[in-house]
Amino acid sequence: MAHATDPGRTVLALDDIDRAILAELSADGRLAIRALAKRLHISRTNAYARLDRLMSEGVITGFHARIDPRRAGLGTSAYILITVEQTSWRTMSAELREIPFVEHVSLVGGDFDILLLVRTPDNASLRDVVLERLQALDGVRSTRTWLIFEEQQGGGARL
Repeated sequence: MAHATDPGRTVLALDDIDRAILAELSADGRLAIRALAKRLHISRTNAYARLDRLMSEGVITGFHARIDPRRAGLGTSAYILITVEQTSWRTMSAELREIPFVEHVSLVGGDFDILLLVRTPDNASLRDVVLERLQALDGVRSTRTWLIFEEQQGGGARL
């Protein structure tokens, strides 16, 4: 059963229909339930119930538009690697999410502690984010900026 979990399992077990629902909605988040049910050869009632369960259990966390950052006026993108004092990472996550133009925050293991994806209108704005905002935070030891010259959308997770 899709909603049952095995002892020791840390994630929800999904069956083939659940994975098919996720694949269809990943391709088109505006897909109507009727069309979804028809594509998967299940009843609308089943599609509604499964979608409701996937949402209530946090598998589906929302629906959004995919936006081209360059066409939306954010022509400069960069990954910023941050090394922090080990006692400050808990409070820093919330502070980082409040900085304008920070799109994604990841706590990582390795040679640095935090990885940011930042998208700004131009290099001057990126400079402000790095030199005025990030390096002013308590606990930041160093930053390293990698400019993104070109991006390609991946195929996404295969469920």
